[in-house]
Amino acid sequence: MRITSQLICQAADQLKGFVGLNRKTGRYIVRFSEDSFGMDVADDGIIPVSEFVWAPGPGQGMTLKRELIQLLLNQNIDDRINVTEPLRVYMSRGDVPEISAVRSLVQG
Repeated sequence: MRITSQLICQAADQLKGFVGLNRKTGRYIVRFSEDSFGMDVADDGIIPVSEFVWAPGPGQGMTLKRELIQLLLNQNIDDRINVTEPLRVYMSRGDVPEISAVRSLVQG
């Protein structure tokens, strides 16, 4: 199977769960419900994992950040957050620049 940037972007958009910055430890944590963070994560700091991995990029684009994906991988819950093969390939190819894309909301 040929892994394209489109497949990698789709895989990033299919990530599950939520990320919040723990104010006491200064570390990002992943939960599977917005309600399960407790008092250590500000409500306005809870973000879906599929959005967490994207950062503002050049112009109106966004960049799929390997550093942010690695924070998720370090938690060893790949199956629960739905890390699939295209993202694993993306992470293993440090010789290839990070993906930049213009993202838009598609009404379903």
